[in-house]
Amino acid sequence: MKQHNLKSWFKSGAPGIWISGGAVSIAVIMTIGLLLVIAVRGLGHFWPADLLQAKYSIPGQESRLLVGELVQAEEVSRARLLGAGFPVGNAGSEFMTRDLIKVGNRDLNGADFTWVIGDWLSEVSYPQDLMAIERTEYGNFYGYPVSLKEAGKVVAEGAAVWPALQERLQRTEKLAADLARIEKTEINSINRGFERLRLQGRKLALDNQLDATAQAEIDASRAELQARYNVLEAELIALHAEVDRDALVMRDISGQEKEISLGAIVQAQQPNAMSVWQKIGAYLHNVWYFLSEDPREANTEGGIFPAIFGTVMMTMLMAVIVTPFGVLAAVYLREYAKQNTFTRVIRIAVNNLAGVPAIVYGVFGLGFFVYVLGGSLDSLFFPESLPAPTFGTPGLLWASLTLAILAVPVVIVATEEGLARIPRALREGSLALGATKSETLWKVVLPMASPAMMTGLILAVARAAGEVAPLMLVGVVKLAPTLPVSGNFPFLHLDQKIMHLGFHIYDVGFQSPNVEAARPLVYATALLLVLVIALLNISAVTLRNHLREKYKSLEH
Repeated sequence: MKQHNLKSWFKSGAPGIWISGGAVSIAVIMTIGLLLVIAVRGLGHFWPADLLQAKYSIPGQESRLLVGELVQAEEVSRARLLGAGFPVGNAGSEFMTRDLIKVGNRDLNGADFTWVIGDWLSEVSYPQDLMAIERTEYGNFYGYPVSLKEAGKVVAEGAAVWPALQERLQRTEKLAADLARIEKTEINSINRGFERLRLQGRKLALDNQLDATAQAEIDASRAELQARYNVLEAELIALHAEVDRDALVMRDISGQEKEISLGAIVQAQQPNAMSVWQKIGAYLHNVWYFLSEDPREANTEGGIFPAIFGTVMMTMLMAVIVTPFGVLAAVYLREYAKQNTFTRVIRIAVNNLAGVPAIVYGVFGLGFFVYVLGGSLDSLFFPESLPAPTFGTPGLLWASLTLAILAVPVVIVATEEGLARIPRALREGSLALGATKSETLWKVVLPMASPAMMTGLILAVARAAGEVAPLMLVGVVKLAPTLPVSGNFPFLHLDQKIMHLGFHIYDVGFQSPNVEAARPLVYATALLLVLVIALLNISAVTLRNHLREKYKSLEH
């Protein structure tokens, strides 16, 4: 009886359901676990950690004082420490604690991080007047405030430095915002104007139309731009003098004094004196700074806004390009092409294209889009710019087109399957009522197949947004000086190079000279890339579900 029940249970298909459910559950748990690890290691970097001060006594050597953030602590075997050069001897327990401390002060110490043996740390304390200064260069500075200077004169000392510093940092922040506006917007606009005039003169010269009148007009426009530039240059000089007026004198734990211009300070904190709520506020500020500012220090400091903008812009442009081409190809194959050997070969080719390595698409994009198509556009429409390329160089447009070709097989297959599920009776009913084939296709078939099109778009976005290898060849760079969108005509600059979150992860994780500083940023950027892709997919899924509900009644 039991054997019969077991056979019946297997024949019912229940084991397959349980195995499938278990596999899905394991996959979901693993995915959530991975995201949690990335989130904890990435987002934890922005919490204002306490600064410890301790005496570090290496056996047989003179003791020294340390100040910094405890980043990591681990138990390591004595044999491993001996191999790393620590004089731990052979006596004592088999394992010892090893701590990674961020000591900062790279311009004085030569390195941001140092490994120490935790058992050799003594007299550990957390002085409340210890300050952490985040700088635009050389990373953080940890130490004690000595004085605050204005134009070389001391205006505050000791305990009075901290409140005076907060006021003056607010003033410096406003001045820095004015500097950034002038340099990135107004002067950039003038430089583009100069370049436009240069190209205009060269174009007229190539067409043999550069007479005295045209040259005089160009010279007058150039003189006007130069006058505006001279005014802005004088304003910049004055602003730089104001920014560099104040300076903070700090003393590190060894007694060395360092004068830091307030213009080089991003933010100053006394983390040991901060309450929990103050730390939460500082944490949110640090996260926002990471999301909204430009990178610094070989991408190991600052924010990643250009990479976020480039990723979203390129993915949206890819979606705009790939959807109509993929849908048109699917409509032709399903609705118009004869179902013969030729169309079967085309479908096999489309399916095989989905499995081509991404780097192959990158090589194709570089060879065809950049060199052939871009070079031809330069010869036809931008001869005045040559030999400097306009579109004959990697840029946003070619990166988006390369991703579109990479993703178009997915859209074709998904759209074809959606078209195949439309009942034949609906087509025949439309034709019987007098509609033409194109009207039936446009007003009946395509609207009902739109959820399948959105499914293809979702899959295309999911694959293309995270690609890195092809983008390294067709338009993504380590650091882009400006965004591809500006107030200058034509406003969207498709020829510009961009940053990308995927390439940023590769660059920071594998090309950074400061590995320890880069590691948490790799986790944070990876989490952000997942969130960006998820947000794009959720938007598409929401639209697909809306379309599915709208046309559900027509299917029955």
